[in-house]
Amino acid sequence: MTTTVRMLIFLLVTSAVWGAAHFYVGSRLIRPLPLSPTAKRWAWVALWLLFSIGPLTMVSGRALGTTRIFSALRWVSFTYMGFFVVLFFAMLLRDAVGLVVAWMRLGPSDPERRLFLTNAVHSGVVGLSGFWAGFGLYEARRLATVVEVDVPIDDLPDELVGYQIAQASDIHVGPTIKGSYLQAVVDRINELGADMVAITGDLVDGYVRDLKHEVAALASLKATDGVFFVTGNHEYYWDAPEWVAELRRLGLTVLMNEHRVIERGGSRLLVAGCTDYSAGRMIPGHASDPARARAGAPECNASVLLAHQPGSSTKAAEAKYDLQLSGHTHGGQFFPITLFVGFAHAFVAGLNRLERTWVYVNRGTGYWGPPLRAGVPSEITLLKLVRA
Repeated sequence: MTTTVRMLIFLLVTSAVWGAAHFYVGSRLIRPLPLSPTAKRWAWVALWLLFSIGPLTMVSGRALGTTRIFSALRWVSFTYMGFFVVLFFAMLLRDAVGLVVAWMRLGPSDPERRLFLTNAVHSGVVGLSGFWAGFGLYEARRLATVVEVDVPIDDLPDELVGYQIAQASDIHVGPTIKGSYLQAVVDRINELGADMVAITGDLVDGYVRDLKHEVAALASLKATDGVFFVTGNHEYYWDAPEWVAELRRLGLTVLMNEHRVIERGGSRLLVAGCTDYSAGRMIPGHASDPARARAGAPECNASVLLAHQPGSSTKAAEAKYDLQLSGHTHGGQFFPITLFVGFAHAFVAGLNRLERTWVYVNRGTGYWGPPLRAGVPSEITLLKLVRA
């Protein structure tokens, strides 16, 4: 199945779900309003116009690229998307509470008072949703904070004790994240003075022709032992081979199921990287293979695997890596999505252990879709290897 067909199926399914959610919210909010039938019809028209912005933006994005008008439309679309998702879950909670209230017969018996109370509660729900979405917008647009993490490694030699890796992941340069934000991330990482920089996928949401100038700041990333990159699933939505070539042109070391060996004194650190967990479904020759990524490597004192999705951890543990660095989950990105992301991923955020392998999941240095990060701040991770 081609990437285009996959994207079409994704668009159809998400549009159907998006439409059903709008019908549900519209039914709950518009029907009880004390408005004339004509006014209610116009309210429904306005709601369906807002619904249509999302699918239209997604469809036209591949054709219109980064034109100024389309960029403004994207901002409107993604900001509204964030607000509506929060509103949808808030309405679900309101209805759940309403069922309990009705079951316990706690509400007013007078129909007019009940209708007034219903609309008052709905106004509060809309207002609180707007506040939460606004807070999430503020959090999303702030520069990612630095999170410092110690990773204990068995029998780590003195030469590698204190070795530092700066990790960025899921920046998603594209619709609403531009080169200025990436430049700020690059400057912050350079200030850390890490021994190595790792970018674990989902760097972009767009084609090279549209975003080439937006990612140019990566050429100024500095680290003693180099800057390493592995592909994420989003690179494959936007021509991964072309992005691999562009990032190599900028001076990054792109690891496609391969490795490098870093020597410190008489000690060795293996740095391996595999393609995205789902890459083989889009480009068969890019199938992810953590074991192959370290094949032929000499004996090393410690080993690190860069793999975009935490789902690679099972194969990483089988291949006996000491540490896997991943992203992909965004930590859920915002509440209440944080309540459900654990059903899709065994590891959602932070430092985790699978057998002898540590798995660190970065919450994301940017965001995807709505500019919304409520309760889940973005991060640049500074990992330090220490002796267990």
